[in-house]
Amino acid sequence: MRRALRILAIGTLAVVVLIAALAGGFYLWAVGKRDARLAATYEVPPHGFPIPFPLSEAEKEALRTEMRLTAPAGGEPPPEVAPGAPEADPLAGVDLEKLALDRADARGKHLLEARYACLFCHGSDLGGGTMIEDAAIGTVKAPNLTTGPGSVTATYTPSDWDRKVRHGVNPAGHPGFMPSLDYFKMSDRELSDIVVYIRSRPPIDRTVPPVVFGPLGTVLVATGKFVLSADIHPDHTAPHAVEPPPEGPTAEFGSHLAGICTGCHRADFSGGPIAGGPPDWPPAKNLTPDDDGLKAWTYDDFVKLLRTGIRPDGTPTRVPMAEAIPLGNAMTEVELQALWAHFQSLPPLPTGT
Repeated sequence: MRRALRILAIGTLAVVVLIAALAGGFYLWAVGKRDARLAATYEVPPHGFPIPFPLSEAEKEALRTEMRLTAPAGGEPPPEVAPGAPEADPLAGVDLEKLALDRADARGKHLLEARYACLFCHGSDLGGGTMIEDAAIGTVKAPNLTTGPGSVTATYTPSDWDRKVRHGVNPAGHPGFMPSLDYFKMSDRELSDIVVYIRSRPPIDRTVPPVVFGPLGTVLVATGKFVLSADIHPDHTAPHAVEPPPEGPTAEFGSHLAGICTGCHRADFSGGPIAGGPPDWPPAKNLTPDDDGLKAWTYDDFVKLLRTGIRPDGTPTRVPMAEAIPLGNAMTEVELQALWAHFQSLPPLPTGT
């Protein structure tokens, strides 16, 4: 009996050792695969754009018209021009560069508060924040974007901003953890406006530690389950739109705004399990007019959810959608109408198509 028990114990130990060896070998493979994946190089052609965008001719002409109709200080009407005399340019003496910078800063502020989720990861002061903090997955911090000590973007060129934000590739050409899928559709002017706004913020003295992966995070990266935007970009050489579509309650403008939704709701907006999300995240809502999507919703239902986080059935949304409610509150009525028009224009799709 004792001999049998010893044989059983030895056999069990051998199995445990074998399993441990296999697990250790697999983990060493995963570490190597993870490191190789993060060391890959992506060719993203240099892409420049002005920071800030100068005033367009149409903006200058609109400003001239406004100034001609505006009485000078004291309430006196503009002086009459003698017959045959050339009219003085109302823009003479106006600091157009400063005006362009101020307008870009205001647009950039709205973009971060209403259309893009930069503040969620980089913090309300843009000095860096936490994206993932989990013992099994690891710790992924968003970097300091301000011009203060510890900033990773203080010396960024327009091409660097383009690669990082819209391609998920750092200046050295390697993939980063920027969720660029949400920003593939961002236009040059929008990115320029955001950079202007970021640079106008108070400098923050904060050094963000590098990414540290836990065992599960290592395996997820190694097996491709941890989605890197650089890997799924449709074409790193494709040109970017210079300007966003005209603002209006249109499906075209809504399609542009909805780019920020694709990271969770998928490129076709059919929803379902969120790629790369923690296991406790609920599936993303189907945003197409399918029976399981928004078919029974009204525009008021849609607005109520985006501004209060409450669904038509009275239940509250959960993370990550719950974190997007500040964006909905900062959106204009036109932006909300455009998003609704876009989602209503989509073909009905089953969830998770």
